[in-house]
Amino acid sequence: MKFAHMGDCHLGGWRQPELSELNFRSFQYAVDKCIREKVEFILISGDLFDSAYPIIDTLKDTFREFRKIKDAGIPVFLIAGSHDFSASGKTFLDVLEKAGFCKNVSAFEEKEGKIILQPTLYKNFAIFGYPGKKSSLEVEDIAKIKLHDAPGLFRILMLHTAIRGAIGSLPIKSVDESLLPKVDYIALSHLHIRYKKDNLAYSGPIFPNNLPELEELQGGCFQIYENGKLTREEIKLKKIVSLDLEITNTLDATEQIILALDKEDLRDRVLILKLHGIIESGKISDIDFNKIEEFVKKKGVYSFLKSTTKLLTQESEFFLESTGEALESQIIKNYEQKNPSKFNELIPLMIKSLQIEKQEDEKSVSFEDRLLSEIKKIIQI
Repeated sequence: MKFAHMGDCHLGGWRQPELSELNFRSFQYAVDKCIREKVEFILISGDLFDSAYPIIDTLKDTFREFRKIKDAGIPVFLIAGSHDFSASGKTFLDVLEKAGFCKNVSAFEEKEGKIILQPTLYKNFAIFGYPGKKSSLEVEDIAKIKLHDAPGLFRILMLHTAIRGAIGSLPIKSVDESLLPKVDYIALSHLHIRYKKDNLAYSGPIFPNNLPELEELQGGCFQIYENGKLTREEIKLKKIVSLDLEITNTLDATEQIILALDKEDLRDRVLILKLHGIIESGKISDIDFNKIEEFVKKKGVYSFLKSTTKLLTQESEFFLESTGEALESQIIKNYEQKNPSKFNELIPLMIKSLQIEKQEDEKSVSFEDRLLSEIKKIIQI
């Protein structure tokens, strides 16, 4: 008994060409490893693609890999994740399935308030699946699922969701794993973590999906299950170099950064340059990132990523030396002192309403209407 479990591939997700290529090469590595290991089948527990409608180049490359898997005689069973899920039910996963490259195992019927999952049968396995959805809408559904009988078979449940035991203190919707149906293996994706407990495991991402993940995880992974033993296969095709520098004077920051980078071995590595600090002289635009990029390219860097989100440019009057109040509170206080008004009490509520985030796949018009509705409630119009 030997099968592979992967997920969170997010093919087509990176905008930087080098990292998009590295993402796909990581998927290729996993595919080739499965073929060499002669697994009986492959499970992909959601988010094969980064969107329900990936670009044509991503599709062509993905179809080529699935052709290799099919030619090796290895079936693929998958479910949609929160990224490649579509409320219309039409995604390019259907195209892959109709081409004979995989089987979507999300088969179920709703009956008397329950969601009955139907098994996909393969040899002595019964594979059940329920898709991930936008905004964690699958969490409430999963509490209702029941499995159709499959006596005598090795039962696998594929889910794309967050489980309570894995999220720690994160304030996100999650599934109580103790209420899940009893099966032999639960194949999970959605949380980009390396987590295993008893017969339940997250696949881990095939490749990190953003800069913080890239720095933390250093690469991707997937799982191989063999006769009751689960082995995590690491995918680290490039070394990651992370450099975090404090900047207070942007006028000489370019040379400061280059001097620090000159001490690093950057050849064929992914470089993450993070800048933080409160600028006392100059402005962010004084940093010559073009010159920095030319320098690291000469040192043979594979990909160059930078983050300036923690590099602040605020007037000193907004910073308190000893009170420890938040910057936002201090800005509001300064404004109220200079502009006394009975409407100032609405400022915190207005700021909170403006922090509403656009939901996945939410149309701009719907988002604007929702935002305006919240604001109208506050100012009572």
